[in-house]
Amino acid sequence: MSRAICLFAGSFDPVTNGHLSLIRRAASRFDKVFVAVMRNPAKQGAFTVGERLAMLAEVCAPYGNVRVLAGEGLTAALAAQLNANVLLRGVRGMQDLESELTMARVNRRLNPGLETIFLPPEEGCEDVSSSLVRELASLGADFSAYVPPQVRDRIVNKYSKGGSGNG
Repeated sequence: MSRAICLFAGSFDPVTNGHLSLIRRAASRFDKVFVAVMRNPAKQGAFTVGERLAMLAEVCAPYGNVRVLAGEGLTAALAAQLNANVLLRGVRGMQDLESELTMARVNRRLNPGLETIFLPPEEGCEDVSSSLVRELASLGADFSAYVPPQVRDRIVNKYSKGGSGNG
């Protein structure tokens, strides 16, 4: 695979082992990897954008070619601003693949030089999602197998202060 500038954009609410697996794999394959916490005004996250950025910065610290930032608007436009020519997307199953293929086509129309690369989850990350982690945490269940150890306590603290986690 040729070296390129990669953008991995998402909500990361919170960052999971699945996200970290994709970041680690991208860091070994691309010259530069941007990890963008995208703001969606239509959604209220459990964690603020600042909290998500802090968690990502901590788990991405070992990777010198990974930069964490906040983004908003269209992912294709952010990729153009960053001179990224590759979008990284994780796909856990057919439902993810169908929606991601649609987004890849739209992003390519908006930014013709942008390619989307799909990576399947590593073993143990097949069912990991931020929404699963939030649900488990809100119900007091053990979610520690799904998140990096550095963020576990932040999640516990968020949900122990009121249960909903709304940031």
